[in-house]
Amino acid sequence: MGTKVDHVWTIAGERDVLNLPNLLTSLRFVLIPVYIGIFVSGHMIPAFLVVVAAGVTDVLDGHIARRYGQVTPAGEMLDPLADKLMLFTVIVSLLVSGHISWWAAGAMFLRDLGMIAAGLIAHFRKKKNVPANWMGKLTTVMFYAAIMFIFFEASFASTYLWIVIAFSFVTTFVYAASYRTLNPPQPKTPHM
Repeated sequence: MGTKVDHVWTIAGERDVLNLPNLLTSLRFVLIPVYIGIFVSGHMIPAFLVVVAAGVTDVLDGHIARRYGQVTPAGEMLDPLADKLMLFTVIVSLLVSGHISWWAAGAMFLRDLGMIAAGLIAHFRKKKNVPANWMGKLTTVMFYAAIMFIFFEASFASTYLWIVIAFSFVTTFVYAASYRTLNPPQPKTPHM
């Protein structure tokens, strides 16, 4: 049984996953099939608006979690997962519909699958996860802008997408360095 502290249920001293930021994160998972249904029906602008709604929930859940002290380990894991799954869904839909190249899709998949795998490994090994920083958030905003340009068929959309992809790999290297700083290798104990 949990105990009620400051109107938030806690279990074993940790904040429960059922708080507003995590519910907003869960909403992003729900928006994925909604996006697919609208995109497949050929309604590009409403499909893009679903992507925007997902982006808004991403901004809101992070802001609320930090401002009101509702950051949870589950939220730290689910938030980027929801982002990546929505992004993967959009990438696949744009790839299948011929709006982006296999090369661009492959580069985005490679980078994001690596980030997801690293996050999951860190979580299950009880390592400290790197909190979202300005570069990560900027990368997300840039990806949403690239998606907008693609949806509205801007002439520079493909070039801009490759700039975003390059920046996302820079962000990945920064995250990797931050992870090593947060989780330094433990010295090996000498055998007797």
